Amino acid sequence: MDYRERIRYFYEVIVSNHLIDKVSEYISDDCTVRIGERIVPTGVEGMRQHLIDVRKTYPNLKMTIIRQYCDGDYIISEFVTECIHEGEWLGIKPTGKKLTFTGVDIDKVVDGKIVEHGGAMNTFETLFEEKIISPT
Repeated sequence: MDYRERIRYFYEVIVSNHLIDKVSEYISDDCTVRIGERIVPTGVEGMRQHLIDVRKTYPNLKMTIIRQYCDGDYIISEFVTECIHEGEWLGIKPTGKKLTFTGVDIDKVVDGKIVEHGGAMNTFETLFEEKIISPT
């Protein structure tokens, strides 16, 4: 499996099926999250906790990679995430609505594991569209 296929498998199988015990096979102990120019150390445990926390809001989350691009050690994955809003998040009460988010993940892969993760998802656009939040 090349790195692009490995990243696809991580999101579509490991993340989508909430296989928390397999995260260490895909995430480096030294993994960081890039937020703009800021770099935040997360490691395997930080990524596990993030996935656990996301499942509290969206327990049936499913990711589908629709396109990928490679540039050296970087894999850029455009994705669609479908889920049902079943848990509270940032004070937003569960709505039971089926939501579809789109986004891009940018992962640096070294020796088959993600060592740097970043990207963006259209969270607020989807919440506006579904009238879960209001701009006013």
